[in-house]
Order: sequence, then C-alpha cells, then structure tokens
Amino acid sequence: MKISSPAFYNNQFIPVKFTCDGEDINPPLNFEKIPEKTKTLALIVEDPDAPNGTWTHWILFDIPLNLTMIEENSSPGKQGLNSSNKIGYQGPCPPGISKHRYFFRLYALDTIIELNEGVTRHQIDKRILNHIIESAEIMGYYSRKKE
Repeated sequence: MKISSPAFYNNQFIPVKFTCDGEDINPPLNFEKIPEKTKTLALIVEDPDAPNGTWTHWILFDIPLNLTMIEENSSPGKQGLNSSNKIGYQGPCPPGISKHRYFFRLYALDTIIELNEGVTRHQIDKRILNHIIESAEIMGYYSRKKE
C-alpha cells in the first residue's frame, strides 16, 4: 500500500497553503495498492514533535474504497476530533521556529468503523487496533521560521 501527495514529497516541506500560516486546508493525497480484503480506509495526521506530546491534526475514517485520492480541501468520510477538540483538518502550526514532522498515516481496515463523527483519538485507536490489514505513511516537515 502506498500514500503520496502531489503537493509535497515524502521527507520534504509541506507548502504553506496547507498550514495555519496559509489556507489551513488539507493537502491532496493519493493512495495505491490497497489490499484486497480492505473494507474501509482511515487516515490519521499527527505531529509527534509537539511540546506536550503527539498532536492529532486530523482523523478521517470510513473513507470509501472507490476513492484513490483525497482531494485538496475535502473530507471523504467521517471526521474525528483533532487535538484542538474540533472536527476536521487542522494544518501544521508548530510553536516558535522549531521544525516539526507531520505524519499522514493511511490504514487499510478489515471492518467498517461505524462510529459517529466527532470521535476522539482514543476511540478511533481502540476501534482500529485489531483491524489493520496494512498501513502506509508520508511525512512532511513544517517550520514557521522564515528562510
């Protein structure tokens, strides 16, 4: 399984447009080679470099299997709560001038999640734990430091 983005390459900087300093919309994401027995997909975007522990930027689940990409500024599926306690995507916004890593992790699941929008990270982690067939990730950097 593979996840990629036409907006940035793995281990490269995420464009400002997709951050709190820009339009704060989700970047486009492409998926390939989804395993045959997959019933649904889930996506979790997180920053493990946040000062108070991992910051969840986006939870998207029950993504339909007929999709091969998530369009820019779209949410095909149900959304959970990010670490700001809001439903939806929250772009990179590291404090100060530090450079943070942002992981976009795609999960192929053997079951439909069947939770309502607004679930917490704990709830989604618990629900997908024993249902992951395969996962893939792309990581981008962001820093608010002016180069």
